[in-house]
Amino acid sequence: MTLMAMSKTPKRLYKYRAFSALTVDLLVSDRLYFADPTTFNDPLDTKPVVTVDLPLEEVRQAVIALTKRRIHEEMSAAAKTIKHRSPRTRQHIDRLAQGKAQHVIAEIADRATDPDQGDDAVENELWLLRHELQIELLKQYDRGILSLAERNSCPLMWSHYGEQHHGLCIGYAVPDPSPPGLYRVEYGGSRLVEASKVVRLLEGDPLARAEVDEAVLLRKARDWRYEKEWRMIGQRGLADCPLELNDLTFGLRCPDTVRATVVKALEGRSKPVQFYEMREVHGKFELKRYPLEIVELLMSYPRRAADALEGFDDVSAV
Repeated sequence: MTLMAMSKTPKRLYKYRAFSALTVDLLVSDRLYFADPTTFNDPLDTKPVVTVDLPLEEVRQAVIALTKRRIHEEMSAAAKTIKHRSPRTRQHIDRLAQGKAQHVIAEIADRATDPDQGDDAVENELWLLRHELQIELLKQYDRGILSLAERNSCPLMWSHYGEQHHGLCIGYAVPDPSPPGLYRVEYGGSRLVEASKVVRLLEGDPLARAEVDEAVLLRKARDWRYEKEWRMIGQRGLADCPLELNDLTFGLRCPDTVRATVVKALEGRSKPVQFYEMREVHGKFELKRYPLEIVELLMSYPRRAADALEGFDDVSAV
């Protein structure tokens, strides 16, 4: 049984964010943003390492298959854009993809005989093929990731992702059954992916697909375990939210102007959002959230600075 199958989804998940135009857009339009994993702050995140457990010729064929599939998909998408869908076009794409894959293999074989690479041409070629297989595997993971957390009161999460408490934490209710593509992150373990699993993936083995997906998308270093992260996998960019926006918590340093802006922006929502503010626990390195005094907050904002001066003008005229 895989990690995906074993995970019990929490009833609530949270997204820490800085306050920005994008944050307001996501809240008001009820959308989510699926980020490109290459932009993540941990350079080891979503970076598996392929290990060779197959003979040389089988590794060659795996590189050829992955390269052909990527190029074929890229060129087919381009042809579809310009409405070239004839059998002749498909045949042309097939030939180009095959030619490019064979060129990659030939180039690797040539580099393997370079004296600067060492004396063992077979070992050199295996190393170069492994490296190419790893690159091609990552190129084909073009999915986006939405990172969520189990807790709303983690000091490190507020500092790292909540703009050092100037931002906010969005709470989502997770429906039952949970939406597809939502998985728990595993901390620790190995970054290695066997070449044989990549071959099985190419052959359509669903178990191999799940195992490679976990290795590529759902593993992080053990030091990150405080995040208690869950990930939703989807198309990169903006998408409608399959979760239910339930509550919103403002950081310790979040300005009242930001709080008032967000509260006003979400007025009139068909299902009201609960608002909270984060406070420190006296004498401890802990945080606790409390309901936000909305009426008191909105009595002060929006404001007009000239009102106070005009009040003095009225007094002087008496």
